[in-house]
Amino acid sequence: MKWLIGCLVALVMVSSAFAGEDPYIAVVGNDIAANQFYLSPKYVQFLYDQTIFAIPTTGEGFTAQNPVIQPEICDTLGDGAGPFGNQPPFVFRGNPNARVTAGNAGFYQWTIRLPKKPVGEINLCFQCGVIKPNTFADLAFAAVQYCAAETGERIGDGFCSHQFVEPGIEPIVPAALPKITASASAGPYNVFTGSFNLTAYKNPGLYTLFPDNTAIQNNASSWILDGTNNTRVLLKSCMDKCVVVKLPVEGQINALGQTERDLVEGDLLTVRMSIPRQNTVDIYCHAQSLRLMGIGESPF
Repeated sequence: MKWLIGCLVALVMVSSAFAGEDPYIAVVGNDIAANQFYLSPKYVQFLYDQTIFAIPTTGEGFTAQNPVIQPEICDTLGDGAGPFGNQPPFVFRGNPNARVTAGNAGFYQWTIRLPKKPVGEINLCFQCGVIKPNTFADLAFAAVQYCAAETGERIGDGFCSHQFVEPGIEPIVPAALPKITASASAGPYNVFTGSFNLTAYKNPGLYTLFPDNTAIQNNASSWILDGTNNTRVLLKSCMDKCVVVKLPVEGQINALGQTERDLVEGDLLTVRMSIPRQNTVDIYCHAQSLRLMGIGESPF
């Protein structure tokens, strides 16, 4: 009998050890079907078939203020019609994009389900194409090789030129940077109603949240992702920009006075990127321009 009990205990211990926690990457739609043009082989191994985990794809989606008809300008091998290759039909790797041009406002919004119960901070990783104004019209898919840009960039006189500044002058235009709003709502395996905003760590920063040991306060360490001026991000063309979101804790009060809830697999994160009218560049984003990246509990 003692031998049998010992075997059962050992089996439970081994099973727990193999359950583990591992990385996940989530995008709009079934994660396993993500377009691998945007992912390294290292990332691909952390995409999962949501249907195996019983995580629905309903409720997930991407919307934009402008039509999703633009090519993927981050594909330098793309091609198009016309003498300059800048007219449809386009042939390119990647996904169709929506474009917000310089001097115009716009927005992009993603809703993505968590494929696993998160056990650590969640990275919101953006990857959009950014080029200097109207350069795709002249250079087509070569624009990103010669006229790549970053949001908030100061644009110089003439075609495809950067404006350099003297000491004491802001090197970027802060008012031109996109703002981020992010919130969480319950999926099929959670019980709370409504939604609450997520809190981002300032990175690099102090990573201390509770100066008064109660509610989280907007300060030098963190800020609530509510689309206000302190949620601005600087995107570099075709490269990742990640915002580190604090893992919500059941009962914690955030800077907006909302009550956080523990998140589980299937819960929805909705992220909105608002482009201000002061925008200085052409921005191309698509359904997979946002990835959720973190570590979660294994479902088996």
